[in-house]
This record gives sequence, structure tokens and C-alpha cells, in this order.
Amino acid sequence: MQPRLPFDAIANGTSHLEPRTSPLAPGTSHPAPIFVRHPRARRYVIRVTDDGAVRVTIPRWGSKREASTFVERQQAWIEKQLRRVSTPPAGVEPPEGRAAAIARAKRELPPRLLELAAQHGLAVTRVSVRNQQWRWGSCAPNGHICLNWRLVTMPDWVRDYVLIHELMHLKRMDHSPKFWTLVAAACPDYEAARAWLRREGRQRLNTRP
Repeated sequence: MQPRLPFDAIANGTSHLEPRTSPLAPGTSHPAPIFVRHPRARRYVIRVTDDGAVRVTIPRWGSKREASTFVERQQAWIEKQLRRVSTPPAGVEPPEGRAAAIARAKRELPPRLLELAAQHGLAVTRVSVRNQQWRWGSCAPNGHICLNWRLVTMPDWVRDYVLIHELMHLKRMDHSPKFWTLVAAACPDYEAARAWLRREGRQRLNTRP
């Protein structure tokens, strides 16, 4: 139940959730959990997504009743995570203003991602630009890639590294040495881009519109 970090790929084989419209769970102030059964899950897992959805993964041997009990025991943790995603922290203001930067990101990031995908012979089924608070991008096995709008405020070579990173997850959904070999072949200066993100990226991630 750790907050997800930048570049955490979706490891449970399911696509990232769309913004939720769930009613409140009885007796709580948070939305009703979304239960998802996954055959490779080894335990019950709760995740609070950036858009405030409470997602519960049920292992193959588990039951929704046991998952509901698990959720009840974790109410304090869920409330803490919901406060985290709803509290606007201080951050870096884009020069043209956040609303304009978000609009520009939606115009510019998807075409650039598809251009890079074509260069590497990869198929992307869908591109979303979102207000992700804890990662620069995410990739689902079904070819759906989500990008953080703040990428549009970065140097082009750093932005392209992030896009290539997510594209390489279409080949390997992990961060193994083989994955990084793929990244290095597609983006030879990726280590410099990673260093830039470590140095400059944290404050940018903490900017909410």
C-alpha cells in the first residue's frame, strides 16, 4: 500500500482507472472501492489513484467479502492517501500558466508519443494526458499510455526520454536489466535525463492545477 512512484508500471496486468464516479462507501467519506480480481495477485492490495479512486485487487483465491473486511481495517490509511491526493502542494508555476500548459500538453504530447512509437515499430492504443502526482507516466499492457501534463514544461530531450521509457514498457512490463537495455538503445542519453529528473523533477511533480 505504498504510494506509487514515478515510472511505476502497472504490474497487475490491468489498465489504469478512469476518473471515478463511485458513490461514497457506507459509513465513510471516501468513494466505494472498486474491486478487481487478478489471477497473478498474491495478496489483497489497496491503491488510491491520483484521481481519488480506491481500488482493491483480489487474488485468485480471495473473495470480495474478505476484501471488504481488509478495506475496513485500512480505513485510516485510505483516508490519509485521499488527503494526500486532494491537498494542493506548492510547486513550480509554468511560465504561461497552468491551464495553458495543460492545454498545450494535450496538443503536443500525444502526437510526439505516436511519432516515437512509429520510429520504434510500436503500437499505442490510447494516449491520455493527466494530472499525475507521483509519476511522469504509466503504461498498460493493452497499449494505453498515460502522460503527466508537466512533461510539456521540460527540455525536449528529457520529455522524449520519459515517452521512450513508457514506450519500452510495451516490450517489457518491468524495470529489469533487459528493460534498461531497451531504453538505452532507444535513448542513448537516458542517464542524463534521469539525473535531470532526480535534480529538477520532484518540485515539478508537486504542482497541482
